[in-house]
Order: sequence, then structure tokens, then C-alpha cells
Amino acid sequence: MSLFKRLLGNKSSAINPKDSEHSKYFPEERLPIDEKFTYNFNKNGGKFLYCEDWDELEQAFDNILLENDWYEKDVLCLDDSLKKKFDGYNLNYVMSERATFLLSKCESLVSNNGSILLSSNQIKEKKLQELPSNIIIFATTSQLVENISEGLRIIKSRSKKFIPSNITTIQDFECEKEKDFMSYGSSTKNLYLLLLEDL
Repeated sequence: MSLFKRLLGNKSSAINPKDSEHSKYFPEERLPIDEKFTYNFNKNGGKFLYCEDWDELEQAFDNILLENDWYEKDVLCLDDSLKKKFDGYNLNYVMSERATFLLSKCESLVSNNGSILLSSNQIKEKKLQELPSNIIIFATTSQLVENISEGLRIIKSRSKKFIPSNITTIQDFECEKEKDFMSYGSSTKNLYLLLLEDL
């Protein structure tokens, strides 16, 4: 009998590969889509604020303005419904890229890389480099998708007659972060996400 068999006895035959955390053949445990998005978004340097209702969201928005001293500043907002929702904050809505921050909705929140999917519905024909460096995105939990392909399918199904152009993602939120190949050419943004529960 070999030394290993004497030391281990018959225990080695009772080992279940499913119990081993390091088995390369056992599939990885998948995180729920919301947890994966939160993890990846924070890893990218984004600031995430989850809100259960509209009152909580207004309080979070107020705190962002207070923290950054953005009251009575110029804001680029290309969505009239958002202007109405955030009307009582003494903001000066302008059409200039030199605004202090961009207030916008998005198409989807992409879970597998923590990015924000935008199109011409939100940013018209502006390039990411033409947008202010500070961005506040308003989104809902129903906009979470697993990957960019799923987000593109949703855009296509919603827009049967007219598919929006200028589809892009914002994924790079930290200046100090070393850029990889996928973020080449993208501009770094200071991004806040106001996520409203709607499910």
C-alpha cells in the first residue's frame, strides 16, 4: 500500500468534485444580474445610489448637488421630461458642452462590464468627448441587462420604425485607472447613477 493511500485512507474516493471550489470542470456560480452590475460599476469607479422611491431619489440628487456645489450651475440636459422632474433645484439648463454636468437617462445598464449604454435618444449626435466630464444618469432597475447584445436587442425591439444612431457605452469612470484595449479612445467621466426601483 502506498504512503498516500495509508495517510488518506478511503477518503479520497469519497471526494465529490461538486464540493471542491477550485474544480475547473464545475461551472462557476453566477451572481444575480443586479449584484454583478453593482460590483462592476463600482470597480469602474462609478458612484451608485440605489433608491426605493421617488422621494429617496430626490434626496440623493439633492445630496449630489450639495456635495459638489452644483446648485445654480449650467446643466446639459437633452431630455425635456428630466428637466420637468428635476425642476425645483435652481439649475440653469443649457445646450453647451461647457456645462458643469450632464443630466441624462440611458438605454440600459450592462451587468457584465458595469457600463452605461447610451444612444442618440439621450445624447443626440454628441460624442463622449463632447459631453461634460461630470454626468448624472437616471435609470430604473428594469433597465438592467446581462450584456451589450441584450441591450442592443431591446433598442431594436423598441424602435421598429427608427433605430437610434450614436449607440455607445460609458465604462471608464476613473482618471487614475489604467486604460485597457476596450476603453481606448473613450474619455474618462465622473459618473453618478441614480437607480430607482421599479420592479
